[in-house]
Amino acid sequence: MEKLIITIAPTGNVPTKAMTPHVPVTAEEITRDLVTCYRKGAAVAHIHARDERESPTTDIVYFAKIVEMLDKENCPIVKQISTGARGGKSGEARVAALALNPASASLCPGSSNFPTSINANDPALVEYMCKVMLERNSKPEIEVFDTAMIQNALNLQQAGLLQGPLLFNLVLGVKGSLPATAKNLFFLVESLPPDAIWSVSVIGPQHVSLSTIAIALGGHVRVGIEDNIYYSKGKLATNAALVERVVAIAQAVGREVAEPSDVKRIWGM
Repeated sequence: MEKLIITIAPTGNVPTKAMTPHVPVTAEEITRDLVTCYRKGAAVAHIHARDERESPTTDIVYFAKIVEMLDKENCPIVKQISTGARGGKSGEARVAALALNPASASLCPGSSNFPTSINANDPALVEYMCKVMLERNSKPEIEVFDTAMIQNALNLQQAGLLQGPLLFNLVLGVKGSLPATAKNLFFLVESLPPDAIWSVSVIGPQHVSLSTIAIALGGHVRVGIEDNIYYSKGKLATNAALVERVVAIAQAVGREVAEPSDVKRIWGM
């Protein structure tokens, strides 16, 4: 079985210091957590940025500072820039940080619901973001919140806007989208093209059990405070602890953990 890629999503758009003191929001905090998580076993950094008010932003200045600090730390973790809708509304704003030429960027190929808002990604916007990622040679990680998004990605590939093998992140447990159940995970995996690379990102208490299933199936795993502020019931998580637990599960089932140097080979870049 291929080595396990662990992606760390340390910040996201939603968690605040009021919710958990462990969420990193400044460039210094985010960099420190990413370096620590790399040393614990994470190979990919899913990066969101916050401004001085700790609000989500797509301003390249804030992403550039994180990238610069990671480089100064000689941290080889693979950088993946988020283009999520909550950090900026226009297509231009959402892809602005791709001028940093990250190895990867998130791409949501359709619209869905978040708990209190819409995750809006109309077809023209998605095509625009695909073209920018192609120009920048950034591998799109296709964020799947419902089953239609898999077919949307296949249509984009057929149109020449996505290049195989396709990289998917199966997101389960967001209120308004697919519930975090084993049945849904199996269905999504069975719906993927045969050569797809996939990971799972589970929001809620099922993240341990479904991540374990993903590891056993040969998939990869994303963890982080972006997805879960709790380590277990009533216990707040740290990003390092979430990575350590996935490493321990992988070791228990005999699956080797990938280094950043393995990622581009596994992703077929």
